[in-house]
Amino acid sequence: MPKTYNEMYLEARKRLKAAGIREYSLEARIILSAAANKTREEFVRDAQLYAGTEYEEKVEGLVRRRLNGEPVAYITGDWEFYGMPLKVTKDVLIPRPDTEVLVSAALELLKGAGEARALDLCSGSGCIGLALAKELPSLRVVLADNSDEALKVCRMNILNSRLTQRVTCVKADVREAPPKLIGTFDIIVCNPPYIPSSDIEGLDHEVRDFEPREALDGGADGLEFYRHIASKWHKALRPGAFAAVECGMGQAQEVRNILAQKNFVYYKTAKDLQGIDRVVMAKLV
Repeated sequence: MPKTYNEMYLEARKRLKAAGIREYSLEARIILSAAANKTREEFVRDAQLYAGTEYEEKVEGLVRRRLNGEPVAYITGDWEFYGMPLKVTKDVLIPRPDTEVLVSAALELLKGAGEARALDLCSGSGCIGLALAKELPSLRVVLADNSDEALKVCRMNILNSRLTQRVTCVKADVREAPPKLIGTFDIIVCNPPYIPSSDIEGLDHEVRDFEPREALDGGADGLEFYRHIASKWHKALRPGAFAAVECGMGQAQEVRNILAQKNFVYYKTAKDLQGIDRVVMAKLV
């Protein structure tokens, strides 16, 4: 007997709840809406319509993936960050609310800057740089990543965000000197890998088993990439420009010290919603 969209939603919701998934109701709606190629509003509108066998089979496959621990963002390929829809794949980190703190901090630093340039290092999906460009119509942004697959995601998001006139991307490795033709910037923003290598195996399996390890592993002490930013990428900043970097719990003071060793003066720290020092800002002198 055919089932309605709502009946299938309630079944998926029950299975996700039984599996201990905290946002079981929201995730069930996201998965079933994506399977139907509908917005969540359209899905609610059509809730009492009957779904076909092909749809039921598709939903079953997606729900099984979620029950196996795959994050819903990778299942649907879509995520929202700073009010902006983005495409995500397993080649990039899933943007998180903590990183929105970095965007807000950078916006504060760029207030009144006029026609400025921003560099988003370790850009992944491009979420940080694209959010800045969306909020500041006069800002030009370069998204830089060492992964060809991540840069493909960046290009999709630049196109979908209709920011092709002001945002571009380039292949660059934060562990190496800036490319000669990249120019100089008024701010560098970066959410680098900052998990100590020995802590990776202890991460939640949804992160450890599905998100790209190279975007998580910050070396022996988790601070490797901050050292590279401080020692190499200050060359891509104009005098008086800023670096704003996300960091892990308990790392802020060490990050401040690393930047201070390379002509940066500490400016400010921003806390996340849990009161953790999440973003360190410093000025190049």
